[in-house]
Amino acid sequence: MTYDTGFVLHGRISREDFDPALVRRELAVIRDDLHCDAVQIVGGDPERLESAAAAAAGLGLEVWFSPYPLELDPERILALFRDCADRAERLRRQGAAVVFVAGVELSLMNRGFIPGESPEDRVGELMGRPGAIRELGVRVNAFLRDAAAAVRERFGGRLTYAAVQLEQVDWTPFDIVTYELIRSAEIAGRFRDAVRTLARGPKPLAVTGFGTAAYRGAGDRGGRVLDVVEYDPATRVPVRLNGVYERDEAGQAEYLGELLEIFETEGVDSAFVYLFALAGFPHRPDGDPRDDLDRAGLGIVKYVEGRPGRTYPDMPWEPKAAFGAVARRYGQPRP
Repeated sequence: MTYDTGFVLHGRISREDFDPALVRRELAVIRDDLHCDAVQIVGGDPERLESAAAAAAGLGLEVWFSPYPLELDPERILALFRDCADRAERLRRQGAAVVFVAGVELSLMNRGFIPGESPEDRVGELMGRPGAIRELGVRVNAFLRDAAAAVRERFGGRLTYAAVQLEQVDWTPFDIVTYELIRSAEIAGRFRDAVRTLARGPKPLAVTGFGTAAYRGAGDRGGRVLDVVEYDPATRVPVRLNGVYERDEAGQAEYLGELLEIFETEGVDSAFVYLFALAGFPHRPDGDPRDDLDRAGLGIVKYVEGRPGRTYPDMPWEPKAAFGAVARRYGQPRP
């Protein structure tokens, strides 16, 4: 399971409240009720990452310590990794099982790899200019060699990077091959074969970033699932949906169940559902359906407003149908 501690963009953090007691309780739910044995701790604040990682380790979970830089240049990314590597190593030396994830989709989500002021601009640059993808591979791998060396100076555990395939990563510096694999309608027919091929490589394969939202047709959109959200142009805070989209929790649950089955049967070593809860996308069942941001939220729980949850009265959320789907699959006896 992937657990969000807050993404930092231009100095603003997406998750305003970070109560260590609540974090530990949510991680206990991930372990006990979802039957997860590993958690990917993501975010942009090193102190929060360390706090949540320590709580997860204290619960006996394997920790994937995953700093997630956004709109940083390469030098600032390296500084973040050095800081986090020191923190991850402290935890590892206390006996925790820790894997360090040296970033996620760095070339699309940050500056200095592809021209453009936003991820959308960068994707457009890649798709619109001949030779751009080949050039990207050269730049990404040069940076990842530096990043791996910087992390290994400070961290003695296993190391990986969460890539998108167009980055053409050379996996030599890493112990685990990790891809963000998101199925869309366009690639659904060949998705299983692609996973099988990747899993046949010489290093263990992990899959991160896979998930979808709870509106009808969301799973067909793949990585474009959040295109239905309108954001504040200055703060990038989600404001509302750009239309009326039918709520479909069953569709989200079915999508996750299908992908988990593929990953399990095709030899994936580790798979991290994206994600447990996503701040800023509250469930608003009354009123204008365009204000029900949770329909586009990728969390398997939905934040409620003005009251505690009913299933978990000490939590500010309710499980979605996807929560039950994940719990049932992870709760099955494993060979």
